[in-house]
Amino acid sequence: MSRYTHVIGSRSYRFADLRELLAKATPLRAGDCLAGIAAASSEERVAAQMALADLPLTTFLNEALIPYEEDEVTRLIVDSHDGAAFHAIRHLTVGGFRDWLLADATDDAALARLAPGVTPEMAAAVSKIMRIQDLVLVARKCRVVTRFRGTVGLPGTLSTRLQPNHPLDDPSGIAASLLDGLLYGSGDAVIGINPATDNVPQVMRILVMLDEVIARHAIPTQSCVLTHVTNTLAAIERGAPVDLVFQSIAGTQAANASFGIDLKLLAEARQAALALGRGTVGNNVMYFETGQGSALSSGAHHGVDQQTCEARAYAVARAYEPLLVNTVVGFIGPEYLYDGKQITRAGLEDHFCGKLLGLPMGCDVCYTNHAEADQDDMDVLLTMLGVAGCTYIMGVPGADDIMLNYQTTSFHDALYARRVLGLNPAPEFEAWLRAMRIAEHEDGSPLRLGPGIPPAFQGALLRLD
Repeated sequence: MSRYTHVIGSRSYRFADLRELLAKATPLRAGDCLAGIAAASSEERVAAQMALADLPLTTFLNEALIPYEEDEVTRLIVDSHDGAAFHAIRHLTVGGFRDWLLADATDDAALARLAPGVTPEMAAAVSKIMRIQDLVLVARKCRVVTRFRGTVGLPGTLSTRLQPNHPLDDPSGIAASLLDGLLYGSGDAVIGINPATDNVPQVMRILVMLDEVIARHAIPTQSCVLTHVTNTLAAIERGAPVDLVFQSIAGTQAANASFGIDLKLLAEARQAALALGRGTVGNNVMYFETGQGSALSSGAHHGVDQQTCEARAYAVARAYEPLLVNTVVGFIGPEYLYDGKQITRAGLEDHFCGKLLGLPMGCDVCYTNHAEADQDDMDVLLTMLGVAGCTYIMGVPGADDIMLNYQTTSFHDALYARRVLGLNPAPEFEAWLRAMRIAEHEDGSPLRLGPGIPPAFQGALLRLD
């Protein structure tokens, strides 16, 4: 008989192994139903959650969801685990771990010390028995600060990725969106472009263009072209001004192979970027994106639920000390996260798990037009993430990415979150906004935009073509 058992009334629920227990304990989402691993009823889900709550945390050190011999992500998780850091919670069950995280005595310093001792599976497990308010409260206590040309993740800040995508990679179109974003105080996390034409020469053209803008106006931010890591390596070899190396990552070796990457390649890319020495206040040079459902969509989930697979991706990210990580929470579609309720829960789970593991966690608060979601759902998630201390969000003109064809957050959305929650951009970027007369500021108050276009910007950015 399985040791993973829980009795409700006269019915006994048995779960074959840890993998099934985690899957059945996961709050309802479309991807797990698609994979055939979700709980068959709400009662079975509750039984699994109660059995999971009683499980000792040490179980996750003794039972691998994907065999060590078959998966390099599993090997990374096991080999990098910090037993000394784990000692503080070694005696706890999953339920006891939840109580420990929520306790007032568990502060940001305690959570920072703990992070190397938490495995992704532990983080995923405890999130499955937490309410949304629990996820928010604990994530808010986690403080992860990273640096390149600016300092990201400080208390009282919310950063943004300025995303001036264009379906033709037109320099004038990119410049118009770039200027628009800067005038709304967006871009302190990164100016990141998804190229429409994804080849090395085009990547280099965009990198040079962004580098010229940043240098001309001494903007304390970093640029990134979201191309495949091998393209970025080739661009570095040809002398391109690369700030950050981007790559989409997943939580299993097979899923990463479907992206055309492995851990050795990521390490090579990080070393190449570090060798350029382009950071001024720090050397966090990697930028990773993830998303629940990526392992399932590539047939590489090994029967593991999508949220636990997502948490395992954070172990990959953690190994390379990134400047930025974000979950593109609703981008894959309703096959994996069906509606606004599922997207909201997933976004807050991902943010919690990433922060608990020590990552500078952001979120692309987004949905596709065939999902049962709308901008009201995104407003709810954005607000909750802001309260939870989210590191950064996306900034796209009008919240509608005309190149990627999905709905995300706009420059105005970032202003809303900063104003209602009393948050500001990264300090170096904030000082630059004031110096450029883009923004006004009174001590102790949130940043306020100034009137009109500053003289230094009038026509300057639009001459890029």
